[in-house]
Amino acid sequence: MPILKLGRRAVTGLPAVTKTTIFYDNTLTGFGVKATPTGALSWIIEYRPGEGGRRVSKRRMVIGTPATLSPEKAREAAETLLARVKLGEDPAAERGAARKAETVDELLDAFIEKHLEPKRKAGTIRLNRGYIKNHIRPAFGKKKANAVTHSDVDRLHRKIGETHSVTANRVVALVGTIFAFGIKTKALPKGTENPAAGIEHFDEQLRQRYLIEEELQRLGDALREAETVGIPWEPDPSKKTKHAPKPENRLTNIDQHAAAALRLLLFTGCRLREILDLRWKEYDAGRGLLFLPDSKTGQKTVVLSAPAIAILDTLPRIGAYVIAGESAGTKDEKPRADLKRPWDAVRRRAGIDDVRIHDLRHSFASVGAGSDLGLPIIGRLLGHTQASTTARYAHIAVNPAKRAADLIAGKIADAMNGK
Repeated sequence: MPILKLGRRAVTGLPAVTKTTIFYDNTLTGFGVKATPTGALSWIIEYRPGEGGRRVSKRRMVIGTPATLSPEKAREAAETLLARVKLGEDPAAERGAARKAETVDELLDAFIEKHLEPKRKAGTIRLNRGYIKNHIRPAFGKKKANAVTHSDVDRLHRKIGETHSVTANRVVALVGTIFAFGIKTKALPKGTENPAAGIEHFDEQLRQRYLIEEELQRLGDALREAETVGIPWEPDPSKKTKHAPKPENRLTNIDQHAAAALRLLLFTGCRLREILDLRWKEYDAGRGLLFLPDSKTGQKTVVLSAPAIAILDTLPRIGAYVIAGESAGTKDEKPRADLKRPWDAVRRRAGIDDVRIHDLRHSFASVGAGSDLGLPIIGRLLGHTQASTTARYAHIAVNPAKRAADLIAGKIADAMNGK
């Protein structure tokens, strides 16, 4: 076991070897240079992990080569690593674990399969899958999960926040949940820190936008135009269009089910997925009720107004879902994905470009509040009470709630019809 002072002169003057040989330093125990018959040299440390002793096998760890680390720098690195060993750490094992660590893509797949899909509702799954696909995978997917830093997540947060502060906050919260899952399930190496911890969220201004009577009338006009003669449109002058339709053919029509969905959102105050995921079997035509098995707040009973019932009773039943999607009536039928295209066309025509679909729910509530209806009744119609309470008192509160629903939706219908 050759021992010498490992300096520049000693390293450059090492003799040729016929088998792999370790030349140990004469002052720093565990520090050496490994030489091979090919002439390759590498700095190493050697130690016994844990409490040490002869019964514990030695570990050997390469820390660089003379081409990349001078003898002085190699000695400094060795001293640091060997000091960690004395504190009970195992640098070689940690490096091995880091090399075997999952990529973020692998961690995301495990999170979706073992946590998101079995434990969360359909709406939450859909939303989080979107955040993962559009933001988290593109940013970190190919990186080792334990290599993602606080700065990486903070940078992503600020980038998304330039245009969508709420989305930025939700993405960071999801990253934190994903890494917490990885740490808890030991999918990540011991000692891995959550890179989303401590990131300050953007302020979120609560948006209070609702339609006034004049806007409701314009919306009603635009809906009728869209489902009959069609809404005219003009090509975007900033984009080159080789084969633009003739002016008389530049019309956007929306189908009967899309129009019905938009009206139901207004006449019921329901959330978008509550309407798009609604099945015919959940509609009690006799009592004018919807029994939603799994809304955002759990089971929910929706008291229907006369305008809402009229829509449901005249809408063709194509498949299992009230609002027919592309796969309606097929074996693998799925609910309609969204209303983005029809809603964008209608709101532009109505001159309410800043109104989101969720603002239709706000409009329902605002009309009720402006009609001097009690807040408990409005809250009941919107499903703001606990699911168990709603289910327990549904049969008692139907009559006053139905009168309130008729009044609200009736006023909305009159405004949309120009009355």
